[in-house]
Amino acid sequence: MQYRKYGKLGYEVSLLGVGCMRLPKIFDGSDKAKVDREKAYELLRYAADHGVTYFDTAFGYHHQTSEEVLGEALAEGGRRARVKIATKQPLMAMPQQSDIRRNLENTLKKLRTDYIDIYLIHNIQPGTWATVKERKLINEWEKFKAEGLIKAIGFSYHGDAGCFNKILWHYDWDMCQIQQNIVDVDMQAGEQGIIEAGHKGCACVIMEPLRGGGLATETKSVQALYDTHPIKRRAVEWAFRHLINYPQVSCILSGVSTLEQLKDNIEIFSAHDAVADCMSPSDKALIEKVRKHYQSVKSIPCTGCEYCLPCPNGVQIPGIFSTYNDAMSFENFDQPRRSYMFTQMAKQDASQCVECCQCEEKCPQHIKISEQLQTAHKKLKGWIE
Repeated sequence: MQYRKYGKLGYEVSLLGVGCMRLPKIFDGSDKAKVDREKAYELLRYAADHGVTYFDTAFGYHHQTSEEVLGEALAEGGRRARVKIATKQPLMAMPQQSDIRRNLENTLKKLRTDYIDIYLIHNIQPGTWATVKERKLINEWEKFKAEGLIKAIGFSYHGDAGCFNKILWHYDWDMCQIQQNIVDVDMQAGEQGIIEAGHKGCACVIMEPLRGGGLATETKSVQALYDTHPIKRRAVEWAFRHLINYPQVSCILSGVSTLEQLKDNIEIFSAHDAVADCMSPSDKALIEKVRKHYQSVKSIPCTGCEYCLPCPNGVQIPGIFSTYNDAMSFENFDQPRRSYMFTQMAKQDASQCVECCQCEEKCPQHIKISEQLQTAHKKLKGWIE
């Protein structure tokens, strides 16, 4: 496993971090999937026993059970002492000032720990940054740090590069977490955000490196581009290497759902050349061609984070967008349309949308959800069986 310095904090973490937003699930017929705890324990313990020292979770992941599952998995075998845990509290979970400490105390109980290594103000956006300052949330985090309840202060961000720089330089943050992948180089904080974090000495953690798993799929058109390169690698390897190349990046999160995915990721991040500046000029030129291809394919930039849920009318927004994007990427609508038929039967399809736009206020990708739902609906409806 490759390791890197974690900003200015004086320790190293595994370059691969396990994201706990996409743990194995059980679908029992209800409207909420549950974490398959036995499979999740196996996956998380395997990671901790095979070189992964960084685990990322949050207050709301898996209907507020992700922290609990992670805590239970790491409680045995001295694993907690060997790893760093990052978790987050979003603004929406603390409408009252008294909620801030209450939520942290509950998180500590769920994680079965006396302290959190990195505690983030979650999902700061340009529209919420003023509120973060007005409520002096950083001061609250500093109190927790002084009490030893947290060891480092960070933030996760979805928004434009200009606001990111304002937030980054506003305070002496220990870390920042931003979205980056081969498609989103110039989106949100962008490549420049990674470089700015490096200049500041702030640990930079990358989320959505595979864009919700989409960049791991070896479509014929994308694979044809990769096949032109003299060095043969799978799509998932190229996607990770694009990020490994940045020396300013401390850790790259991967939201694994199966043990096979985890083992594959560990192998990729354990390669002798999985190091900073590993991309040659021809490698970068290849990635640029792949990026342009993805940008030329009509798709909806949803990462499946589920922040838009629950929809008051039960519309399964991320699922619909995922189905649509699969159809566009694979250039085949048969299976996606059949899948959408079941969404319609459950009355969770786009026709249930009343354009209240509550989801759009919460979307970190700033998608015009009501419009895109209708785009997807027109393409996906009509399967007869």
